[in-house]
Formats: sequence, structure tokens, C-alpha cells
Amino acid sequence: MPATSPKSDRAAPAPADLTTTPALPTTAAGVAPSRFGPVALVIAAGISVQFGAALAVKIMPGAGAAGVVTLRLAAAALVLLVLCRPKVRGYSRADWGTVVAFGVAMAGMNGLFYQSIDRIPLGPAVTLEVLGPLVLSVVVSRRLVSLLWAGLALAGVVLLAGHGGGSGFGGLDPLGAAFALGAGAMWAAYIVFSARTGRRFPQADGLALAMAVAAVLSLPLGVVEAGSALLVPSTLALGFGVAVLSSVLPYTLELLALRRVPAPTFAILMSLEPAIAATAGFLVLHQAMSAIDALAIALVIAASMGAVRSQTRKAAAA
Repeated sequence: MPATSPKSDRAAPAPADLTTTPALPTTAAGVAPSRFGPVALVIAAGISVQFGAALAVKIMPGAGAAGVVTLRLAAAALVLLVLCRPKVRGYSRADWGTVVAFGVAMAGMNGLFYQSIDRIPLGPAVTLEVLGPLVLSVVVSRRLVSLLWAGLALAGVVLLAGHGGGSGFGGLDPLGAAFALGAGAMWAAYIVFSARTGRRFPQADGLALAMAVAAVLSLPLGVVEAGSALLVPSTLALGFGVAVLSSVLPYTLELLALRRVPAPTFAILMSLEPAIAATAGFLVLHQAMSAIDALAIALVIAASMGAVRSQTRKAAAA
């Protein structure tokens, strides 16, 4: 399934396949080959993203959801602009329109997701969010078998909605769930525009510019909600930590992995993010998950993996 997360401003997908997980195009030089296996790198990236989201929840009481988004996007944009040093001349109006749309999708995806995890547990939020890329995968596939995977994911959502015990899915705040679904829709848009940006801009220049657009768009909302709290040294430090864990470090790990593993395999591994998110929520935020909660997550993960494999077989047969 197309990826996580919070996951979530992920990197740009391979232009030829809108159903794969977002992944950086060939990017900043100087990244040394890793001694670790590609599977370990992908899983480590997922862990970094979701534990970064868990850390963000920790600082929301002080800075608010919008404040945390502003800190994360601003710090990530600063790091990427310094590393990539993208040029701003020589691009057409259409090129800039694409990168701005990419930035808007990125800002919307992150803003809605952080509003969601401010209200509902991390695992359920990511499970609902990944439905957006899954729907995109099904639509692009246009195969009957894709309806099977959509139905499996729907079963997970129905199970999630019908469980009313304890802190389970059935007890979710409706607004928080709506924010998670909205983040999923913006994630699907993010995948589309990140692919277009990857075709128009060299290396990771488009990603850095789009991140800057997203940071600028989120800044007014963050200032209104958090105000001077954004300038508290401890909040700034934690916000930078969230940016590193949720953006900079995952991009590097995924880049190393994509040099050694096929994109479809990468996408399948990224389908594990709801489970990683649930684990991070349990370990960091003490958000307990019942057996029914785990089953609902497993159904969405299975649907995600099935959709990716079906799309891979379709591409191989073409």
C-alpha cells in the first residue's frame, strides 16, 4: 500500500507508479551505502516516523496540534533546504503550480493527521489514514480483484467502528476519526503531486521546495494556536526532534532501502505502519489495544498488501 504516515510527510513516489509508497527520487548525493539490510532500513524508517508522531503527542498540550505541525514542517524544511540547496530559477509556471500543490497536500496531510492524533489513539488514526492511499490504489488498478481488497479494508473499518469496549475503535472521537480520514484523502493527493513534482524537479529539489511551501502555509495556524509557546526552548527542541524522527531520518533510511529493494516490496513493507503506530502508541503513550483492535488493523494491513501485490502483477503482465 502507498505509505505512512504521519506518516506523516513522506518522500516522493516513483513517477511511474502512483500506487507505490512515496519514496524519494534519486536525491542528495553523499549518502553512504548502508551495512544494514533493506528490510531493516524500511522497518527502521517506519519506527522512526511513528515514534516521532508519538513524541509529537507528548508536546501537543504545550504547543497544540497546529503548533507541532508548524515546528515539524519548519524544521524539516530548513534541514532539506540546507542539504538540497534547490535552485529557484529556470522553472515554468506549471512547474511552480505543481510544487505548490504538492506543498498544499503536504500541509493538509500533516495538519489533519496531527489534529487526529490529538483526539484519538495513534494506531487507529494511522489505520484510518492509510485508507486514502488504499482507495487510490484500487481506483488506479481498475481490476475486479481490487474490490476484494477494498472490501477487506472496509471490514476492518466496520469492525473498528463497531467495537465500543474500553479505549477501542468504537469509542473514537468522531471529529478525530474524520480528521484521520481527511488526512488519508490528502495523502492520496500527496502521492499524485509528489510523483508529478519528481518528474519536474531534479533530485530532491521539489521536495525541499514543497516542504517550504507547507511550512509557510502552516505557520499562521501554528502562531494563532500556540503563540509564544513556539519559542519556548524545550518546545523548539522537541519540535526539532519530531522533524528529525518523522521526516529527515526516514527519508535517509528509505533512500538507502530503495537503492537495494524493488518499489513494490518497499510498499508492502510500508503497509506495516499501522501496526508500528499501534506499538508506538502502546509503548510511548500507553494506549492499550485489544484483540479486536489488532484484528481491525490486521485486516487493513492485509488489504493494503494485497492491493500492492495485485498492482505489481498487473504491471508485470503488461
